[in-house]
Amino acid sequence: MPDAIKMGVIGIDHRHIYEMIQFMQDAGAELTGWYTDGAPEPLNGFLRRFPNSKRVDDPAVLLDDPAIDLILTAAVPADRAAIAINAMLAGKDVLSDKPGCLTQRELTELQSTQAETKRIWSVCFSERLKVPCMTLATEMIRAGEIGDVVQTLGLGPHRLNAPARPDWFWDKTRNGGILADIGTHQIDQFLHLTGASDAVIEHASVQSTLRPGFQDFGQMTLRAGNVHGYVRLDWFTPDALPTWGDGRYFILGTQGTIELRKYVDIGGADGGDHVLIVNGTRCEKIAAKDAGLPFFAALARDIRDRTETAMPQSHSFKVSALAISAQIKAEAAEVTTC
Repeated sequence: MPDAIKMGVIGIDHRHIYEMIQFMQDAGAELTGWYTDGAPEPLNGFLRRFPNSKRVDDPAVLLDDPAIDLILTAAVPADRAAIAINAMLAGKDVLSDKPGCLTQRELTELQSTQAETKRIWSVCFSERLKVPCMTLATEMIRAGEIGDVVQTLGLGPHRLNAPARPDWFWDKTRNGGILADIGTHQIDQFLHLTGASDAVIEHASVQSTLRPGFQDFGQMTLRAGNVHGYVRLDWFTPDALPTWGDGRYFILGTQGTIELRKYVDIGGADGGDHVLIVNGTRCEKIAAKDAGLPFFAALARDIRDRTETAMPQSHSFKVSALAISAQIKAEAAEVTTC
């Protein structure tokens, strides 16, 4: 048996870090130590989930440890690129929470560092990588069950939960804005499901409705050749919804359609991960919770074997570039209604 991958964590400012660690542990990785600045809100939840993990008082302890293969980060978004660059320069691979970077300058530095070090810089686009129904939809599309993809429609509503949000959440210079942040999920899904390596942002807009300076609504349209995509993002999830957002995804093909009800099926079946497919021979709803999450095991193999199977390196960079471009395009005509 190969030696277990050793991982360190730098930055736990977003609760996404819980599942990032857990899924990598499920893939055989071991948590060696972790660092965070101060006492961010997820700290108590982190300690409950990983009570035996070792906290260090300086990230250099992790970066200088030759036994550590992988650095995970869910730090404040504005800090993630610098953490990843330092980790790669120290000879570590990186799994970053999304967004992995916020500016073109950060992206350029990440690209040059990755090219120099040949380390893996991967971004955990959780709305695909942590969602089993996305695994099944990918398999269906690759098998040709709906023909060629013509258009996708992604809905990414999120619960605001304002009292629990830290200061950085409200600061665009630290969170990147709605398209550069949660928009990365949707761009990742569009490229992945259509098989495109690039796209054009044809339209992008953002709006501040509830609070000046905080973008609570965003939309964009994408095109990759003859394939089109529309994305809607918002922070308006109603309190009565039993989860943080009714995330849905629709794929139109030349021979059928697929709808994903990821986290909830309002008025329908319990739980999440529902796939609805209609084509020439099928019209059915499928429970997809057991479809699997192949990314994390594939990343572990890539770290061991120096391969590129979990996520093409170019994909991480392209998603980030498009999200930054969409954010810039939208802010040129930003709307404030509050």
